[in-house]
Amino acid sequence: MRLTALALPSLLLALAAAALPSATLAQEQKPANEQVVVPQVDRRDVKPPKFPSNDFELGLYTGTYATQNFGSSSVSGVRLGYHITEDVFVEGVFGRTKVSDALLRDLLGAGILPSEREKLTYYNISAGLNVLPGEVFIGRNNAKASALYIIGGIGSTNFASQRRQTINFGLGLRVLMVDWAALQVDMRDHIYSLDLLGKRQNTQNLELTAGLTFFF
Repeated sequence: MRLTALALPSLLLALAAAALPSATLAQEQKPANEQVVVPQVDRRDVKPPKFPSNDFELGLYTGTYATQNFGSSSVSGVRLGYHITEDVFVEGVFGRTKVSDALLRDLLGAGILPSEREKLTYYNISAGLNVLPGEVFIGRNNAKASALYIIGGIGSTNFASQRRQTINFGLGLRVLMVDWAALQVDMRDHIYSLDLLGKRQNTQNLELTAGLTFFF
């Protein structure tokens, strides 16, 4: 059987039309997002490192405590704090000093206190707020992070055989020397009542201290 020149193109078109549904069906059955190469990777368990939070602080301080009516004397103590957030913290403090009435004994010939030098101890629990975070420059090219804070709280003072409830408030400056230690300067007013001459009166007792604080 011989195909004429006119019949040959018709035959080719018929064959192409018969093959087109099969190719279209194959494309429909193959997912468009099928991954050609599937990598064989062995996964391993990774434990993330645990970084210390350094929310707690422990410090020592020393300075001057001005007892109303009795002058100034050296004071020292220890503080323990916890930073709730970057700006809010709580702090517990214990301090001690020795108060003298030697000047009154020289002027009046008699003292007010049971002995010439009486021990004064206090403790308080306070809350603080960082209000002005910034930097302190030490030299021309060395800057340290710092924070000015306000603080206040309640506690107790034991002086001349009298234990009195105490309110304290003040402000301070903390300069972070390294990641785990800071220099802290603190000024506070301790307010409590005393009855040494038969009459109770409120006293204002200013304290200025400086010390080192360590974070852990």
